[in-house]
Amino acid sequence: MFALPGQLTQSGVLGINRRNADFVLPYNNRKLYPLADNKLQSKQLALKAGIAVPELYNSIEIQHQIRDLSTILAPYAEFVVKPAHGSGGDGILVITNRKKGQYRKASGQLVTEAEMQHHISNILGGIYSLGGQPDTALIEYMVKFDPVFKDIAYQGVPDIRVIVFLGVPIMSMVRLPTRMSDGKANLHQGAIGAGINIATGLTNYAVQGISNVTEHPDTDNPVIAVQVPYWDRILNIASSCYELTGLGYLGIDIVLDEDKGPLMLELNVRPGLNIQIANRAGLVPRLNLVKKHHKHLENVEQCVNFARQNFSA
Repeated sequence: MFALPGQLTQSGVLGINRRNADFVLPYNNRKLYPLADNKLQSKQLALKAGIAVPELYNSIEIQHQIRDLSTILAPYAEFVVKPAHGSGGDGILVITNRKKGQYRKASGQLVTEAEMQHHISNILGGIYSLGGQPDTALIEYMVKFDPVFKDIAYQGVPDIRVIVFLGVPIMSMVRLPTRMSDGKANLHQGAIGAGINIATGLTNYAVQGISNVTEHPDTDNPVIAVQVPYWDRILNIASSCYELTGLGYLGIDIVLDEDKGPLMLELNVRPGLNIQIANRAGLVPRLNLVKKHHKHLENVEQCVNFARQNFSA
């Protein structure tokens, strides 16, 4: 996957300019962007369609509400704070418990009440939002990740990214938190990206940064040939997000909770391209194949079956 631009093009690797010009702009109506860019709208849309999502405990929309923050958070020992318009995991704060009036992060670091107020004030001010627009802070259920990931994740919750084109899941990976990524499932901060075979749900390759890996650096456990649970449900959830939103080119992020199973976390109209490195495969041949056949795919079941039959590498 590391080659000259011409060689990458010949290998079917999708670049950011072509992604935007040939797939994001033609297949994603600009008016529909808020359905993905606003996590609150995405959550409400999914719930109406019967798709499970992490429970929303509360939301904070104006600075005045911050004065009542201790009361708002009082019922919850563990929770997640996130910006409704955030991207790339920025601004997300995972609280696992409390100690002596302070909040304990997944990393073990303690956060004071004043620091929590300051963080949420920054969210409302748009520091983490797309385009710096004023934002809303969401208080959500803290996902407890599925035991299959217990030995290949550091502190944080792994998530599964599926790229869907016209309803067909074409490529997927699981993002595994590491010490380097501070427990976040963010590839740019040092998380591992492990490509998933669409047909089987087995991880097949893995990278950290630009390096191929076979084991998790913090646990020394294999990250290859791991069977992702609920794979049928994950593909069905991902495929159904096309009908749900009307967005043709989409990244769907799904987490696996040990009690609740697959939960749709968020949608992305401009999904990153590192998924190709994690799978050692280019997106272009798969996108072209879907363009050729999508008119004959009439429902989620047919889209998923098509994906499994054609994208088994």
